[in-house]
Amino acid sequence: MKQFCGLVFLFFTMCSWAQHHSVIGKWKTIDDETGKPVSVIEIFEKQNKIYGKVLEIFNPKTKVPRCEKCEGEDKNKPIVGLIVIKGLVKDKDEYTHGKILDPKHGKLYKCSLSLESRDRLKVRGYIGINLLGRTQIWERVK
Repeated sequence: MKQFCGLVFLFFTMCSWAQHHSVIGKWKTIDDETGKPVSVIEIFEKQNKIYGKVLEIFNPKTKVPRCEKCEGEDKNKPIVGLIVIKGLVKDKDEYTHGKILDPKHGKLYKCSLSLESRDRLKVRGYIGINLLGRTQIWERVK
């Protein structure tokens, strides 16, 4: 009985650790220039790939109801609910081989995600090679 209880405890401890050391969850995006929060993105897994959708935009003055500059299937979609992280796959300690959409400019970039810590996510968008891009740090919503 003690061994069974120990195994159950270990299982729940591992599940809790994995949940807190995962990119899955809600993340607050931070503006590079002002340092202020911009939006909340929910990152989720679907068919072994990582996606992220806009849940909330903080500044009502900058709210654009639709992605007017987007192309293809995202054109004129509402930004709240829009999938902005598309099809990343786990590669060791990071997620790569997917895209990230900048709805403000309607541009789609290659993307990589990695946890800097349990509550800090490094998001890199780039063109071509990883050196040609920019990195943002997102904070986990608690």
